[in-house]
Amino acid sequence: MIKHTTDIRVRYADTDQMKFVYYGKFFEYFEQGRSDLLRDIGLPYPRIEEMGLILPVVEAHAKYKKPAKYDDLLHVITYFKEMPVARVRIEYEVYRDGETDLLAEGYTIHTFVNAATGKPTRAPGQFVEAVEKAMRS
Repeated sequence: MIKHTTDIRVRYADTDQMKFVYYGKFFEYFEQGRSDLLRDIGLPYPRIEEMGLILPVVEAHAKYKKPAKYDDLLHVITYFKEMPVARVRIEYEVYRDGETDLLAEGYTIHTFVNAATGKPTRAPGQFVEAVEKAMRS
């Protein structure tokens, strides 16, 4: 399993009239966690694009347990457990700093697409090698 933690401070603009983080913002937090995880294992998005790939989201899910509020420091734990083939499932958990209660959890599923043709493809060797290396360490 590969795991990465991203810290995010809730901005006032992230909250709704109820003073809770607007539910859609969690997908932005997930995206930040995903970008940080991929960068951490040597696969920042620009490198993936240099491989001629794009990774569109084909499925997204979130489940909200407790609200996050303005100025909370959140820990977004991002991980994936399996080797990618034609798709990769990335999972997320969100916690408030200093607490163990889960605020939100979710996942996104991405498919590998050839950027030039727009057609689905398998994960390239460079991608798989980087994931294998990260899983071993």
